[in-house]
Amino acid sequence: MQESQETHISNHLDEVVAAVSITHSKKFQNKLPQTALFQPPREKLHLCEEKAKSYSNSHEYKQAIHELVRCVALTRICYGDSHWKLAEAHVNLAQGYLQLKGLSLQAKQHAEKAKQILANSIVPPYNENTDVFKFSIELFHTMGRALLSLQKFKEASENLTKAERLSKELLQCGRIIKEEWIEIEARIRLSFAQVCQGQKKSKEALSHYQAALEYVEISKGEKSHECVPILRELAGVEQALGLHDVSINHFLQAHLIILSRSPSKVEAADSAHIIAHAAVASGRHEHHDVAEQYFQESMAHLKDSEGMGRTKFLSIQDEFCHFLQMTGQKERATSILRESLEAKVGVFGDFSPEVAETYRLLGGADLVQGNHSEAHKKLKKLLWRRMMVPCSSTVAKGWNKVVGQSRDVDKDIEPMGLG
Repeated sequence: MQESQETHISNHLDEVVAAVSITHSKKFQNKLPQTALFQPPREKLHLCEEKAKSYSNSHEYKQAIHELVRCVALTRICYGDSHWKLAEAHVNLAQGYLQLKGLSLQAKQHAEKAKQILANSIVPPYNENTDVFKFSIELFHTMGRALLSLQKFKEASENLTKAERLSKELLQCGRIIKEEWIEIEARIRLSFAQVCQGQKKSKEALSHYQAALEYVEISKGEKSHECVPILRELAGVEQALGLHDVSINHFLQAHLIILSRSPSKVEAADSAHIIAHAAVASGRHEHHDVAEQYFQESMAHLKDSEGMGRTKFLSIQDEFCHFLQMTGQKERATSILRESLEAKVGVFGDFSPEVAETYRLLGGADLVQGNHSEAHKKLKKLLWRRMMVPCSSTVAKGWNKVVGQSRDVDKDIEPMGLG
């Protein structure tokens, strides 16, 4: 029976074997203090657990998984194959996999392995052990999250319901204190909200997000960074329901928390950009000032950036120009686009889609203003680059109009520069 269980997730248990192999030990020998090589297994286990937490807190999830795999191996050495602590180690590893995209199936398999181990380990005195029951909440919640990631919403909801029911029973029996229950409930409610969101049940998701936010604010504080993802997901649901004012306010609340934590320029720019998007999405005139304010703030954070930051700046600038055109500020948009052309050539290349699209927009603006000669030049540059742009039919129509009203194009020569 034990062999069949291990064969079920043999690919992942191979990692466990690798974690304590001689080759693996040699690879990392130089990184460990000499005394660590001779530590008892339980001390090594504690060290690996601390390193896994540290890596996870710093978002180094691949390194965290490496340590969690070692924890599974060391837990088996310390406690044996049928101890609930081994089930806990598998759940911790499952949670590690859930932090990386595309590894939800591995997370589910490790949670299933934990269930198998736990089923065999719950014998006296464990049925009186509060730690086992608290761990069981984590097991059901982790399984629910894994199933959610696999879009198995009904099964996910069933596991989350088990986790919630057990946490309430432990609270009523005095096995956990209310503060601890609030933290557990916050995580479960957030997962319930995400299940409802996956099922397109926005109204139900809204109430769960609101509850999750309330519990996190109680347990961690209103300015806690843990509020940020909940606020953003809540705002997204509100936006889908047409509650644009409260949606923008929640995006703003998340933004203020981000700014209070000395963010990087890119992080601050992304946060402001989200608010601008929300304001534009409302389609309301009264939100235009908000949209412009946060487009400008987002670009200000990135203005002097290089590399990816510069690329992001130009992309946001294009969105801002599109917003200006939508709101009737075409001349201002054209001026910004014209000034951005040289920078785009430097970042994306002369024959890039970004440069071609800018020529298309500038040529279209010249046509609207009746400046057919300039429109002719820009549309020629676009066509000579043979760029496949989404609005090629518009370009062709503009070209025909220009050819009919400007000088003989057969006498023109291909432009050597961009000016």
